Order: sequence, then structure tokens, then C-alpha cells
Amino acid sequence: MSKRRYVVAVTGTTGVELGIRLIAALLEVSEVYAVFSSASIPIVSDELSINLKGGLKAALSAFFKERYNIGFQEDDLTIFNNDNLWAPVSSGSFRTDGMFIVPCSMKTLSAVANGYAEGLIERAADVTIKEGRPLVISPRETPFSAIHLENMLKLARIGVRIVPPVFGAYHGRRDIDGMVDFIVGKLLDQMGIENNLYARWKGKV
Repeated sequence: MSKRRYVVAVTGTTGVELGIRLIAALLEVSEVYAVFSSASIPIVSDELSINLKGGLKAALSAFFKERYNIGFQEDDLTIFNNDNLWAPVSSGSFRTDGMFIVPCSMKTLSAVANGYAEGLIERAADVTIKEGRPLVISPRETPFSAIHLENMLKLARIGVRIVPPVFGAYHGRRDIDGMVDFIVGKLLDQMGIENNLYARWKGKV
């Protein structure tokens, strides 16, 4: 592979900007294979005020340029519907460098934790786990029930990195964009991807 490849799944829960910002950041250094659940599409449109009439890829391209001043090569972003089990990311023979599920609904969390690969998101996660590739998820719910926590523990025990959207203030940016960048920076850190989305703690003398 000439470029690194990452799979990003965006599921149907609030906080989809985290996934969108993550895709934008990854496109600066890699190819992205994005999978959107059917429930996530109207949330993307509603929460980010994105007009999707021209198609999701075109809408995201315009959004990335306007919001983050990020452009990307057309071939670097591929988008799949969650019902497309013929997509290359459904097979372990299609090599990737890892997968993110951001934000991760509790339904998706449960399916991944229990090997229930009904849709492409769950199948791609199942492939990532069975092939020993890194999987990073950002579960979006509060409070967590015992069921949610048990599912996260099951995944953590096999090496899946759990990164809830817990905001910090020490990086100096307390606006919404700063908080989003903080979480996305933490997600990238878990995959070993260099980034400067937030100011790192240096301690105090």
C-alpha cells in the first residue's frame, strides 16, 4: 500500500462531528474508507447543518474545506452504506491499518462485542479484530449501564481501545471546536498517528 488506509464508521448517535472531524484529519495523511449507518445520515445533516442533496461525499468535501480548511484527493475518500457487504472492507484480505468507530452507538457496541456482524460496520470491525488490527471506538452514551460496561470490558480485554468523548480543559481551548479536536487528537493517538490537534500536557514547574 502506498498510503496508510483506515476504516472509519459513523453510527447513529449524537456527536457525529467527532467522526466527521476524524475523517478530515485522517485524509491529510491517509486513505479513508468510511461507512455510515442509515441512522447516522440524518444526524449528520441535522447536527452539522450539511445539505446532502448533492451526495454525502460532495457535501463532506465542501464542509471540510469551509470548516477545517482541508482539501483531499478524490480517490482518498471512499464512502459505503452500511448494507453494502460487498465492500472491500468486509474482507480480511483487504489490508488496512486499523479501524475507528466514532461515535459508537450502544447497539453497534453490543454487536461488535458479541460478534453479530449484520451490517458492514459490524463486519468490518469483526474483520479488524480477527486480523489482529487495531480497533478504536468512542462509545457515545451517558450514563453507562452495566450492560454497556460489560460489552466495553469484553472488547478491552482483547485489545480494543475505548476512548469515550471525555473533554479536557488543560489544552487551553474551551470552545466546542477545541473540545472536538481534543477528542479526535486522543483517538489519533491511540492509533499511533502523529497530530497537533491539541496542546499536550507539559507539567508545571
